[in-house]
Amino acid sequence: MALDKITDYEKQVERAGSTDSPEDPDAEFGGTEARKVLEKKLLLKIDLRMSILIFIYILNYIDRNNAGAARLRGFQTDLKLHGTEFATLLSILYVGYIIMQVPSNMFLNYIGKPSIYLPCCMIVWGTISCLTGITQNFIGALLTRFFLGFVEAAFFPGALFLLSKWYKRNELGLRTAILYCGNIISNAFGALMASGILSGMQGKLGHAAWRWLFFIEGALTIAVAVAAIFILPDFPMTTTWLTPQERALAVRRMEEDVGVGDEGQTEHGAGQGLWMAVTDPWVWWFALMLTSQVVALSFNAYFPTLSATLGFNGTVTLLLCAPPFVFAAIVTFVLSRHSDRTGERFYHIVGSLGTGILGFVIAISTMNTAGRYIALFLMAQSYGGFVVMYAWMSNSFPRPPSKRAVALALMNAFSQLGNVAGSYVWPSGWGPTYRNAYGICIATSGTAIVMCWVFRRHLQELNKRLGEEGQTGFRYML
Repeated sequence: MALDKITDYEKQVERAGSTDSPEDPDAEFGGTEARKVLEKKLLLKIDLRMSILIFIYILNYIDRNNAGAARLRGFQTDLKLHGTEFATLLSILYVGYIIMQVPSNMFLNYIGKPSIYLPCCMIVWGTISCLTGITQNFIGALLTRFFLGFVEAAFFPGALFLLSKWYKRNELGLRTAILYCGNIISNAFGALMASGILSGMQGKLGHAAWRWLFFIEGALTIAVAVAAIFILPDFPMTTTWLTPQERALAVRRMEEDVGVGDEGQTEHGAGQGLWMAVTDPWVWWFALMLTSQVVALSFNAYFPTLSATLGFNGTVTLLLCAPPFVFAAIVTFVLSRHSDRTGERFYHIVGSLGTGILGFVIAISTMNTAGRYIALFLMAQSYGGFVVMYAWMSNSFPRPPSKRAVALALMNAFSQLGNVAGSYVWPSGWGPTYRNAYGICIATSGTAIVMCWVFRRHLQELNKRLGEEGQTGFRYML
């Protein structure tokens, strides 16, 4: 069906191109109308191939968070974990994850081949996930979790950078949301998959069900990685399956979006890009802003535990984890699409994070089953505002590409310190109410809102300065 559409577009390009004036600025694409047709064709081709990022992100988060589900069926007992050892297993993943993100994105920008680099990293982390299933003690699990984060670090900042290479600012929010929906859906899909494996694989071939959870999900990751090698696009200048006209249009689109090209005069080399990113105080400000909200979202890793406080058995508990994240995915899609259409970021973020705070307050205030389950929905939807923050991040540090590659990785990597801290926000001793944990989430989410407001004022000043300098066209999204 997609190939038929592309063929139709080519025919329309030919018809449209025959009537346009050679003085048309889009003459190399056959004229203005022909360019519109060609642009639709280009976006269709890229969107279809980029869609595999969603499946990769689902598996990325399933492999990262399956320890929480495994905990319900003997993972902690069989490995003889005591005290804070389980929390340490969760947090150690982010040590490797933080260390490797900036070098990984610098390398990705240098080689220009995400279709090879990202799937190869995926094959390695799928293998490591499988190895987690054969661990026998805390040390073995600690090592596999550390190296899992080390390799998984390549994916998300790499995916954000890849999207920023192809899509304009008013297209990026929706695509970022669709990508991040892979994360959100993984919480629902992962819980359903874990429910089936943990309830049906106990004792098969002499292995505990939680071990099968790591074996099966790791093997699935490897299978999808092999397919991704043949599907993922590279960057516009290194993608071989584009026609010369499509490649020229892809480059032109990015030039028009910010008033300057993505390469050439805007590029300064990897070392200079690193220096420009680390010396920009607003990169660090945004990183702290993300970190604060990541702490507020730390309930994600403990969602099965929070769902268990509703008082149902293990299977039902995992099934109840799915609806809040399905709702969160819908909210994220709608919120991001509306944010793109209106060109506004701040109020979309604040509305979602504020609703999440309401969920935390309800969870603190009652142990009523219905009330607490509604609170889980309100908490989960705050991912919508978080995803708009990521789109805002990509919009706000556009050029040069070497700086953008480092800045996106640096901000995302630094924010993972929130996951390290968040791993210790939900100790069993604070259950079943977890009031202290919810209080911490309220404080950190509130801090993120205030920091967003300050960042918005900064962008307003930049836009004012651009106007005073007589620059037209490009403006930072607020």
